[in-house]
Amino acid sequence: MNNLSEDLKKVLLAGLGAMAVTAEKSKEVVEQLVKKGELTVEQGKVLNEELKHTVAEKLREPVNAEKVSQDLEKLDPSELEKLKAKIEELQSLKNESE
Repeated sequence: MNNLSEDLKKVLLAGLGAMAVTAEKSKEVVEQLVKKGELTVEQGKVLNEELKHTVAEKLREPVNAEKVSQDLEKLDPSELEKLKAKIEELQSLKNESE
């Protein structure tokens, strides 16, 4: 039972990490569009706020382990490495707070 609990924690952390990576990538894309002049700075700020709001809403939704698993399978190796690093960071923060 303890292994199941640990596995569930890892899936939840993976989901959070995937969302964090997505948010970072989205911010990078918006910044690139602003630099290219395809978006104004103000439009970029508004879009970033909308993305933050959307991520916050998603965090309030229940986690679907099957969907998280399917989403993880779609990540390329570099995204997986970023996700692993984020999971390790979150785990160390959790361990420090205990």
